[in-house]
Amino acid sequence: MTTTSPDQTGSGSAEQARAYPKTVLGYLKAWFHALRVALNRPLAAYYLLLTSTALLLTIGLIMVLSASSVWSYQNLDNSYAIVGRQVLWVIIGVPCAFIASRIRPKHLRRLAWPGYVIACVLLFLTIFLGHDVNGQQNWIGVGPVKIQPSEIAKLAIVLWAAHVYALKERRLDSLHEVLMPVLPGIALATGLVLAGRDLGTALVFFAIVLGMLWVVGAPGRLFGIAISIIGVSVLFLISTDTERLARLTSFADPFKDYHGQGWQPSHGLYALSSGGVLGQGIGASQQKWGDLPEAHTDYIFAVLGEELGLVGTLLVVGLFLTLAFALIKVARQTDRPFVRYFSFGVLVWLLGQMIINVGMVLALLPVIGIPLPLVSYGGSALIPSMVALGVVIGFARREPAAAAALKHRKALAKDRARQAAAYRSAQRNR
Repeated sequence: MTTTSPDQTGSGSAEQARAYPKTVLGYLKAWFHALRVALNRPLAAYYLLLTSTALLLTIGLIMVLSASSVWSYQNLDNSYAIVGRQVLWVIIGVPCAFIASRIRPKHLRRLAWPGYVIACVLLFLTIFLGHDVNGQQNWIGVGPVKIQPSEIAKLAIVLWAAHVYALKERRLDSLHEVLMPVLPGIALATGLVLAGRDLGTALVFFAIVLGMLWVVGAPGRLFGIAISIIGVSVLFLISTDTERLARLTSFADPFKDYHGQGWQPSHGLYALSSGGVLGQGIGASQQKWGDLPEAHTDYIFAVLGEELGLVGTLLVVGLFLTLAFALIKVARQTDRPFVRYFSFGVLVWLLGQMIINVGMVLALLPVIGIPLPLVSYGGSALIPSMVALGVVIGFARREPAAAAALKHRKALAKDRARQAAAYRSAQRNR
């Protein structure tokens, strides 16, 4: 007697695929049909999240090794110093993400308010006790151990906003309930970040709040007002800072101020343009030899384009889009408000940060110091991102259909193991 696995949805798909004509168009239709069937399976989001996250981490380690080797040798006398630290952060992040995936939503929500308060306290302390790095006072720590509280705050804000909106699920038809206390709370965190002159993180906070307002169904006129206020605020902050103003006026044509503010974006464009379609090969970047500042952090996408070419850059962007698709799938297929809001918040956070970083490297946006999630060097950004994705992976595996499919697979694996053990025992007794 044969049984059908709960994750084998769309029975008869093979017969339907063979029904297409034996032409190029027919093969394409069959391929898209098979892809659609695979993406509709209960475990699709779970495996897409695992696979895309693992591939981005792997690509990140390879590119951090390549992009940082010269700088590490020149400044630390060890070509593997930076990538060694990144490997350590990944080793720490993987069990953290695993533990996060096992925490049930009701226990996770108990951390929402404490996490938000701790994040705001850390941001406040950073203003007075922080370390200045590249003109931004957004690091705090003791001795060699330093963290960037603004990165932790991204996770805390998404968790807190999702918890608040889940509590108000039945009252979100009121504008007051939509805005309070999420908007003032995120405005407070944004103000603390801006006090440390970190405009890039503030823009990510703005993106998160706009995304959360959209997913809870805020009226359209509110977005027009919010975008106008944000735009005016950003322009005011830029106009009052000579460095920011220089970056804004030079990003469209960085070669006008080649030896000044245009140096970094110009060499980023050099790196991308010299990569061609297939790239120069891993380790063959020329710009990382001192011409491209922050090659292993904010501008790692430029080194990736130089070494892996257009194919490599499209692969990374495609992996982020795959991650976004899986996050949307988790948010759409759940009937739990907290899961929906948290998943969408993580989507806006990671995808928005990727768009800002890639736009910055392509000279479509000013240089504002935003790393590429999961790829750029830095534990303060890497671990919160991995924890957030671990939480969503846990959501995906707990969906009833996915849980049933995983249970069936485990039972089937145990049955096959028993059959194999019985066969080996019979062979020994012959």
